[in-house]
Amino acid sequence: MNTEAAIHAMTHAFNAAWEYQLLTFPNPAVGAVCMSDNGTVISVGAHKRSGGPHAEVYALRDAYTLLSGDTSIGGCDDSHRIHDYLRTHHNGIFHLISMAVTLEPCSHSGKTPSCALLIRDLGIKRVYISAKDPNPAAAGGAGILNDAGVECIFGLLEEEGQKLLEPFLQWQHTPFVFFKWAQRLDGTVDNGVISSAMSREHVHALRERCDLIVVGGNTVRCDRPTLDARLVGGKVPDVLIYSHADTFDRTIPLFHVPDRNVFIDSSFEKLRGYSLVMIEGGGAMMEATAEFCDWYLCYIAPKIGKGSQTLGAVTEEFEVLHAKITDNIILWMKKK
Repeated sequence: MNTEAAIHAMTHAFNAAWEYQLLTFPNPAVGAVCMSDNGTVISVGAHKRSGGPHAEVYALRDAYTLLSGDTSIGGCDDSHRIHDYLRTHHNGIFHLISMAVTLEPCSHSGKTPSCALLIRDLGIKRVYISAKDPNPAAAGGAGILNDAGVECIFGLLEEEGQKLLEPFLQWQHTPFVFFKWAQRLDGTVDNGVISSAMSREHVHALRERCDLIVVGGNTVRCDRPTLDARLVGGKVPDVLIYSHADTFDRTIPLFHVPDRNVFIDSSFEKLRGYSLVMIEGGGAMMEATAEFCDWYLCYIAPKIGKGSQTLGAVTEEFEVLHAKITDNIILWMKKK
């Protein structure tokens, strides 16, 4: 298989992984692709949630369904059942199949079985790997595959693989903090709903995975938010209200969400006790939290008008880590 075809497949794997960036907390976001011997992409998988099937398993499940015509596990999300079914029924259909994976297939069996052992047992021909697994407990999958005669090729789009892993590597030791905002094409960030329903669901899914949300006092007073994950039926994170004065109407909904702590503080010391933190706000909050933010997430709605406030005097240059265009533009970024 030529390098161009492998890069094309790996790009699909990265796009799939970015769909679930941070949503897999505390696991890393991972994407995987199965492709034919001539480089045709057969299936694409992504790790969607902690404890669920890994990206390789979804890709192998869908490739099996397509190649065999057997739909028995087509909608299955049970890792153990998929592993067992594929081992029993594959009938050698994977012997000309290669894979592209953003992260080295795991060697260990924990909540889910080992992906490396499954790939080995199915007779996959070759595996392209962007980044080595930095987790000592899961690393070594390539060794298992090499010992079984599966060709493993490391370093394909390696820089992109390392960028994808940044949050996972950081929250092992210190909080990973990202700043989220929504704006219109004219840069305005105020006056009503800005982003699409799909984007708002994405925000709620992120909130569900975070253990702390940080928001400014003025936002709480003016918008009277709930700051929950109701659109995805998820758990609620704690809230830190950054304010120099505790002058809040306690009928504001965020104060009445069960099973959450609400802190009011004029510092950001509370961040130290959490692992995944989302900051929501405008220009003032962006300036106040600049030293704490690792990444930035912006939703740009194809709208002009209705707003009057922008991010103001904020001056910053960003590197775009990933961009997605649907009914909104979604940009993952970090400072240059």
